[in-house]
Amino acid sequence: MSKKRGLSLEEKREKMLQIFYESQDFFLLKELEKMGPRKGVISQSVKDVVQSLVDDDLVSKDKIGTSVYFWSLPSCAGNQLRNVYRKLDSDLQNSKNRHAQLVEQCQELRKGREESGERAEAVADLKAVEQQHNELKVELEKYRDNDPAAFEAMREAIAVAQASANRWTDNIFTLRQWCSNNFPEAKEQLENLYKEVGLTDDFDYLELVAPIPLKAVAE
Repeated sequence: MSKKRGLSLEEKREKMLQIFYESQDFFLLKELEKMGPRKGVISQSVKDVVQSLVDDDLVSKDKIGTSVYFWSLPSCAGNQLRNVYRKLDSDLQNSKNRHAQLVEQCQELRKGREESGERAEAVADLKAVEQQHNELKVELEKYRDNDPAAFEAMREAIAVAQASANRWTDNIFTLRQWCSNNFPEAKEQLENLYKEVGLTDDFDYLELVAPIPLKAVAE
């Protein structure tokens, strides 16, 4: 024997609406959860189903005192559906008008662009120019590293990096001197610590690199 198929969400919505329409009364959620199973809607899903009806304006909801009541009348539902229909009909008409405008614009744009030998030749020339433009861009990219402006920017960036590195080097020397002055008894431990973090005897300021002539780079 096959298992009975459960109700779909739309079927559950219809069943819950029947409860409202048949009674035309006001209900608490707990009351609806008890009445739902009589229509085939399990109590655990009643809350979500009713909320979906509220979201679609098919069921009204209001708080009176500390209680929240739900209700829906056939006349109210009919008015709501008519409002939805009018909105959809208006949207459809607007879409039709927009479509007609686009068709008219398309026809206007096609004027003067009819297929002809002259137009085909012009299109071919355009494609050839575009291809040549792309080839020149690729060729130009090869010489980008020798661009004087790019080289100057690189040289300035190197100078800034050197200055920054030496500024931090100066800070490190200052910190080492401060440690030596304030913790003379820990000299050996400090020296071992410096070596562990990479501060060896050859640690020093970075020498300024002599500017590279642009001509040498080009060669």
